[in-house]
Amino acid sequence: MANQTFDAIVIGSGISGGWAAKELTEKGLKVLMLERGRNVEHIKDYTNTSKDPWELEHRGMTSRHLVEEHPVLSRDYVLYEPNVHFWVNEKDCPYTEIKRFDWFRGYHVGGRSLTWGRQSYRWSDFDFEANAKDGIAVDWPIRYKDLAQWYDHVETFAGVNGSIENLPQLPDGKFLPPMDMTCVEKDVAARIKAHFKGNRTMIIGRSANLTAPIPGRTKCQFRNKCWMGCPFGGYFSTQSSTLPAAQATGNLTLRPFSIVTKILYDKDTKKAKGVEVIDAETNQTYEYYSKIVFVNASTLNSAWVLMNSATDIWPDGLGSSSGQLGHNLMDHHLGIGASGIMEGYEDKYYYGKRPNGIYIPRYRNLFGEKRDYLRGFGYQGGGHRDGWNKEIAEFNVGTAFKESLTEPGNWSMGIGGFGEMLPDYSNKISLDKNKKDKWGLPVLAIDCELKENELKMRKDILTDAIEMLEIAGVKNVKGHEGDGTPGRGIHEMGTARMGNSPKTSVLNQWNQVWDAKNVFVTDGACMTSASCVNPSLTYMALTARAANYAVEELKKGNL
Repeated sequence: MANQTFDAIVIGSGISGGWAAKELTEKGLKVLMLERGRNVEHIKDYTNTSKDPWELEHRGMTSRHLVEEHPVLSRDYVLYEPNVHFWVNEKDCPYTEIKRFDWFRGYHVGGRSLTWGRQSYRWSDFDFEANAKDGIAVDWPIRYKDLAQWYDHVETFAGVNGSIENLPQLPDGKFLPPMDMTCVEKDVAARIKAHFKGNRTMIIGRSANLTAPIPGRTKCQFRNKCWMGCPFGGYFSTQSSTLPAAQATGNLTLRPFSIVTKILYDKDTKKAKGVEVIDAETNQTYEYYSKIVFVNASTLNSAWVLMNSATDIWPDGLGSSSGQLGHNLMDHHLGIGASGIMEGYEDKYYYGKRPNGIYIPRYRNLFGEKRDYLRGFGYQGGGHRDGWNKEIAEFNVGTAFKESLTEPGNWSMGIGGFGEMLPDYSNKISLDKNKKDKWGLPVLAIDCELKENELKMRKDILTDAIEMLEIAGVKNVKGHEGDGTPGRGIHEMGTARMGNSPKTSVLNQWNQVWDAKNVFVTDGACMTSASCVNPSLTYMALTARAANYAVEELKKGNL
């Protein structure tokens, strides 16, 4: 690459990195976007998205070889033959588990924007004010009013479908028409609303799937193959949305196979001057220079970059002067809920394969209600009818068996909880300098676990799920509880939190690193608390807001 100097460098190309590139290039900056993994081209590289199971080597099943190659992925549902190429090579990129942490990573252009669940919810001031009210960690330096216009901005561009509900704990947004609930979901929702007199409500999920076309993208085809890549652009990803927008400006340079090893810090100006990169294919080292740096490598990798930077000045890395860098790691704890059978709808079915579910917003510890733990949880799930391949033991062969396959099976209804995890200083990451990755770089050591507050909350998640389904008329309701291992929510947050003081936080209210004001961190690393709703929409809004601020500060000569 001949040019080594840019107006801005963006580290990472996932959900927040794509937004940083789009916003900065559209404001006229020459931007270099660095991605540590391979390039993935829209449509062309979605190699399995149009294949049927019998066209795959193992018919879409998990082979023993896949388990051996991906021991972490194999711990949960995410190991899936059709999209295994969208997950990291675990042998090349190991990590150390001081306590078990299921870290699911995507190292390629687009990152996990290609595989995310697309659930898109705004935070409310119940979330932004919670730390201050509870006396936990530090206060957020922003409130809902600071992000409201940016939520509008990113929802409009990304395309989020949803229903207007007027719930104070779950602000409405700029929505495309909502997807429809199934007949069973509508029945369950009505019964929950009636029984709890509106204090608990079940709505259709708010997802970044298009229910109406927008320029350059076709509406969702209801194939439910989103995590293989969508050739229609039916859901929001870097490839379908922010990357083509950035490229259309002519201001973007994308460099894949570029592992950022450190941010180059100038102690005279007290600012970053660029980054150091290892070429993942050749192992050659390069330096690139810029006026501002956006760190969007995903939560844990963004913290890794900071920890590995400016260590001659701060032994624990750039942004560590507060003693908070690497600490306060959070996720959503899940794997707990209930399900059962819904009778009486044998003559009903539903349209297509809806890539969305229902949502039950938080209702605990709100509006004067108090529990023996802090914060709350929501539920995701859905009601669907079993497929045509149900097993009937008595009809194993012959005409009766064939006839049984002409009718779908029972209707089932299930919900699973997503609980908030409190920020805790002892939940942390650090550099394991005794263990190296393929490129000789120190790996991350993760020391994180659920604490007493989360364990108490999980009891309510289970009992409430059973109660609501039984009240709604669901039969044979059974609760289920996993171990809630952190990481499984794939919502890593914290490690470089925002705050009001450089003594207690890594970033200020504009996502600037206190120790280097031209470095911005706008992915999950910046989060000061976790809420209980999916966080990606908030990353987008924070990124757009910070990019706008950075450009204004550049124009003023402050950066």
